Amino acid sequence: MTVDEYLQKLVNKYRVPAVAQGTPEFKAANSIYPIIQRWAGNQLREVTFSGSNAKGTAIRGRTDVDLFISLKSDTNETLKEIFNSLYNYMVQNGYSSTKKQHVSIHIVHSGIEVDLVPAKHFGGNTEDHWLYVNRPNRERIKTNVNEHINLVRDSNRTNEIILTKIWRLNHNLDFPSFYLELVVIEALKYKRVGLSENFLSVLEYLSNSFISARFIDPANTNNIISDDLADIEKKAIASQAKKSKAERLWESIVW
Repeated sequence: MTVDEYLQKLVNKYRVPAVAQGTPEFKAANSIYPIIQRWAGNQLREVTFSGSNAKGTAIRGRTDVDLFISLKSDTNETLKEIFNSLYNYMVQNGYSSTKKQHVSIHIVHSGIEVDLVPAKHFGGNTEDHWLYVNRPNRERIKTNVNEHINLVRDSNRTNEIILTKIWRLNHNLDFPSFYLELVVIEALKYKRVGLSENFLSVLEYLSNSFISARFIDPANTNNIISDDLADIEKKAIASQAKKSKAERLWESIVW
């Protein structure tokens, strides 16, 4: 087996198929939808799959089903009130493990981990939305999840992204998915070689360029994605990338 074949086998092993009708993830989303509908009432615009599932970069062992909850632009409540209201409503409906995350409410439904992302539509004909940010000194961001999905899905780098996510999982690194996806796409700009060479290029980029690189939300230049990690967290990723790149056996880099 060649190195590229070994890595492709890993990608195939970890890759999570797209959420389709009849899958446990689809059934979980279907069961949760009426609860969301009751919570949002007439202000509900739509609920769609988002995140890694929609992009084709989800992996086993670190994957949630992401449901993007679009509320109408004339919703009166503030983003913080919307976020807290959804959290409280899920707790009241029996989801005892509910917790607040960066921009989502995390729940577990029949063993399936689900992230609910409430957002207020910006208005007009775009899919721009306001999201509440559950962090000090940063209460909201404007973004376009559809643009994120299309950018990653059409990048032709989904195998390399999945491999990097496997590496992240194996080494227990805190590295937000969209940030990781943008980094891999940037690291492999103009490259056309095989999976192993590309992944080594990603590790090289993480080792030497990642910490100081600035990544901007392609849907909003005011949203700095690279601010999602502190310097100490970036240094931990860069340090592990350097160690991994120095390993002699691929089984010690990613497995």
